Amino acid sequence: MKIISQWDEQKVLWEDGAETLRESLVAAVAEKADLTGANLIRADLARAYLERAKLARADLTGAKLTGAYLRWAKLAGADLAGAKLAGAYLRWADLTGADLTGANLAGANLAGADLTEANLAGTYLGGAYLDDGSREDGGAE
Repeated sequence: MKIISQWDEQKVLWEDGAETLRESLVAAVAEKADLTGANLIRADLARAYLERAKLARADLTGAKLTGAYLRWAKLAGADLAGAKLAGAYLRWADLTGADLTGANLAGANLAGADLTEANLAGTYLGGAYLDDGSREDGGAE
């Protein structure tokens, strides 16, 4: 499976013998591959283990990241518009300048995440865990 750059279809960021994009991405992250600018539009990455993933400026528009483990992930400037991140673990993730327009972050753990200049227009945050240990709906953790 190939993971290519969103800016140059000839630029391969990662290639392996995995059968699915999800398996390939998990392997790339495990090998600490730099996937900056990866084209992952509408990728099904539900429950993927992507700790410390280097996905800055990646295009994850409409991606399914439900329950994904993204602790310490570098997602600065990433396009996550319309992404499904319900229940995702994003503790200490770098989301500076990320586009989360219309994303679903219901029940996501965002404690310590850097959302500086992130676009949260229309983003659903119901039940999301925030820095202070409380939930968006006011309930205790």
